[in-house]
Amino acid sequence: MKGLYCRPGQTDAETKFVIQEMSLPANVDSHHVRVQMKACGLSPLDLKLLGDLGIQRDLIPVGREVAGVVLQVGSRVSFFQPDDEVVGILPLDYPCSGLCDVIDVDEHLLVHKPEKLSWTCVAGAIRDGVCAYTALHTHARMAAGHTLLVMDGASTFGLLCIQLAGYHGVKVLTTSHTPQQHTFLEQLRPSLGLVIPVFESSSDLLSDVLEETGGLGVDIVIDTGVRLQEDEGSKGKRLPHKHDVISVLGVGGHWVTSHQELQLDPPDCRLLHLKSASVTFLNQEVWTASTAQQGRYLHILKDIMEKLSAGILGPEPEEAVPLQEATVVMEMVQRCQKKSAVVQF
Repeated sequence: MKGLYCRPGQTDAETKFVIQEMSLPANVDSHHVRVQMKACGLSPLDLKLLGDLGIQRDLIPVGREVAGVVLQVGSRVSFFQPDDEVVGILPLDYPCSGLCDVIDVDEHLLVHKPEKLSWTCVAGAIRDGVCAYTALHTHARMAAGHTLLVMDGASTFGLLCIQLAGYHGVKVLTTSHTPQQHTFLEQLRPSLGLVIPVFESSSDLLSDVLEETGGLGVDIVIDTGVRLQEDEGSKGKRLPHKHDVISVLGVGGHWVTSHQELQLDPPDCRLLHLKSASVTFLNQEVWTASTAQQGRYLHILKDIMEKLSAGILGPEPEEAVPLQEATVVMEMVQRCQKKSAVVQF
């Protein structure tokens, strides 16, 4: 049986993705289930994070958002039985690639897949769904009546944040990066409070948000990265400056950031202090890196599946790629030429 693995290099250019043979034990471990794969999501590997956690291997498994059908169950498995349809996210230290035909997974990492949902839908939405839940519920303590600013609302993560917040009675503002994204976001129903076209030079995030909120600012900001300096070049020109993000926060506001190396100067900290506001870092791997809150994590996975099935959450459908193209597509994902992908078996 073959799987896709990453061979890290000294530079990004030297990092390669290779097909490697692997095998499963004859017997399934007591708390594991053997799953026939149907779809697998591809997302960039954070090699630095793996190194920080002490996970160092010559070959790193690729493909961790998995969906499939249970073939066998271990002797102590209580949640699943053969022929159940399941979905989950493999942990960072999982030894096998999710792009293998069959894998063994601990039952406490999986939840049931609703019958009405497609394999590609659940494999493509589960990671961003967990991130949206973590940002809004765990970090920001979202509640009805709050005002939320989501950066890059047309991304899968941004769209799920918008839908989840709207379901809970939160007023949502967002930004668009292209004219096509702007049209798409303005056509969403229920309609958004404001879509800010950051691709236009005349657009001013701070003044637009303050005008929409009557000068009070927003209760929650969720970013997908920020600029630390004014002149970071074309790559970061559509990202908000950190001072603008702090400035749009209202009193007692929450800023949930994905920027791993955020640096706040004393004036920034002073402004946060005056607002009694907080900054929280969104680490999308936190649930699978530790089992300290495994019960809460499984509850989040189940709720995501239920809301996807009910149509409350509905990411834009992503075209699945065949298994034979997985290596090329993963190289594009790792180089940020493509945000994510789903492989269908």
